[in-house]
Amino acid sequence: MYVGVFRIDGGSPYAQSTARTDTSIELWCNDHCDLLHVTGEQQTAVVNHVSNEVGVRERIEQDETTQTIITDDCLKQHGDDYIESYLAAHGCLLVPPLRYEDGMKVVRVLALDGANLSAFYRDIAADYAVTVDSKHELDSVPAETPFLATDSPVPDLSDRQKEIFLLAYERGYYEIPRETTTAELADSVGLGRRTVEHHLRRAEAKVAAGVVDFL
Repeated sequence: MYVGVFRIDGGSPYAQSTARTDTSIELWCNDHCDLLHVTGEQQTAVVNHVSNEVGVRERIEQDETTQTIITDDCLKQHGDDYIESYLAAHGCLLVPPLRYEDGMKVVRVLALDGANLSAFYRDIAADYAVTVDSKHELDSVPAETPFLATDSPVPDLSDRQKEIFLLAYERGYYEIPRETTTAELADSVGLGRRTVEHHLRRAEAKVAAGVVDFL
């Protein structure tokens, strides 16, 4: 079994809303509507764009940089289902959630055969601008992997959360006493301090949630 992570520039309304922002969207499709988790300091503009494109039925603000959205419609009804035909043609599976960031649609694709994953990439790259983030073989898929289970002890961090969490660890943020500050981490990645602190809190929460039941 093989898994690949691809960034696709397909002109999606959700992807367009995140262009030139530090804000990202994670999407779980429910056919009749979408559940969105919006993260970043520029979420107001992003949510307004989503509201104009598909409508917003409900929103729950968790803090100044995070909110959960339930949309009026499913995004597929607005022309964002172009990836489905490529998946079906090559026997591949889309692993939720979808992610939108930096104006791109980020997808995890699962295939039983590496040749199928390569064929999927070849065909979709012929029609869209596609970047491969990663591709690797899975020797096995035990229940605790994040690919098939929502209660994984291995947290499924976003790329930005992973980057900042690993940087914080490497720079000694978790040493006693601390060897760096969130302001210094923010300077290293070119983001605001509050944004870095938000991503770090989200990463820490996911790591904690993944291991607490095993303590």
